Amino acid sequence: MSEYRIWPGTGKLFIRRDGKPIFLGSSKAQSLTLQRKKPAKLVWTQAWRRLHKKGLSEANLKKRRTRTNKVQRAVVGLSLDDIRKKAAQKPEFRSAQRDAALRDVKDRKKKNKATSGGKGSAASGVRASKVPKNVKRR
Repeated sequence: MSEYRIWPGTGKLFIRRDGKPIFLGSSKAQSLTLQRKKPAKLVWTQAWRRLHKKGLSEANLKKRRTRTNKVQRAVVGLSLDDIRKKAAQKPEFRSAQRDAALRDVKDRKKKNKATSGGKGSAASGVRASKVPKNVKRR
């Protein structure tokens, strides 16, 4: 019942009705066994300690968890190879590309303004003066 060591010359051997031998190390263990007490409910027994995770070494206590691995995925419009190529490029080259793209966009806007005339710019000026409702003013 207690699962403690029983030294030679001590304890009693109790044979259950089904023929299973039970070694009882003390009169306390014998009394509680005859009262049909469950060892898992008795705080001093090993069964209770096992059930309530007591006395485990700290090495075993620490749970192992798998580290999450970062996975690079393709974005819509760019394949994974393209993303890797861009990351491998030198920063100067990328900044030059960005500047060139900005220049193209500005040139296109200038062309659109020139072709649309003056009325397009006036309409956009009215829209820009409106203040969104959810922005707090200082």
